Amino acid sequence: MPTDDLPVVVTYDWVPDFPRGLVRDIRPRWAFEEAGLSYRVETVPFQPKTPDHLAMQPFGQVPVLRMGGQTLFETGAILFTIAQSSPALMPADRAGEALQWIFAALNTVEMVAQPWVFMKAAEAAPQIFGTAPPPEVIERAAQRMHTRLEAMEKVLSGRSWLLGDFSVADIAMTEALRPAARRDALANYPALSSYLATATARPAFLKAHADQMAHWQAADAARAAVA
Repeated sequence: MPTDDLPVVVTYDWVPDFPRGLVRDIRPRWAFEEAGLSYRVETVPFQPKTPDHLAMQPFGQVPVLRMGGQTLFETGAILFTIAQSSPALMPADRAGEALQWIFAALNTVEMVAQPWVFMKAAEAAPQIFGTAPPPEVIERAAQRMHTRLEAMEKVLSGRSWLLGDFSVADIAMTEALRPAARRDALANYPALSSYLATATARPAFLKAHADQMAHWQAADAARAAVA
């Protein structure tokens, strides 16, 4: 396929060190790698937000996907769209189940894990993230998160993947869990820990992660060259 006809993943031109490896363009990168589909990457400035960026993504976030004549934002929509092109990501007869788990990952698990992650980040590095909330606020956030993690521990006990075989649902769920796992939130969840370790050992994830990190390293080099 000519390069100009490839799907495009839009990400930032550069980010600081702390979110690298977690910036959400890794999600479509991983999906494309699992599907064996080629894509290319374009960038928008990290700061300031440009009119072109906001025209694609009204909240000024990444990623954005351009594919099949569509321009999409929100990783759930992006992952589902990529998965529709690949039986390796989503068997046609299980699309509803895959979509169910994508929503669960992003709306039920990530929605309660992410606030706790940011609170713990602020607690560890207030010079970067600002003052952390009081300990009791962090504890309440932890309790809400652990309610969801306990439920997912039961779901994944005795099974390898959410749909039986690996699917796009596992990309979404793994990515919902990874930031919390970085801060040891999964220490008491053996099924979740095993699930995450197996998912992030997949060659497609390793390739997507390495490509994202290489992207930031190239951005560092470009910034240094003009400094």
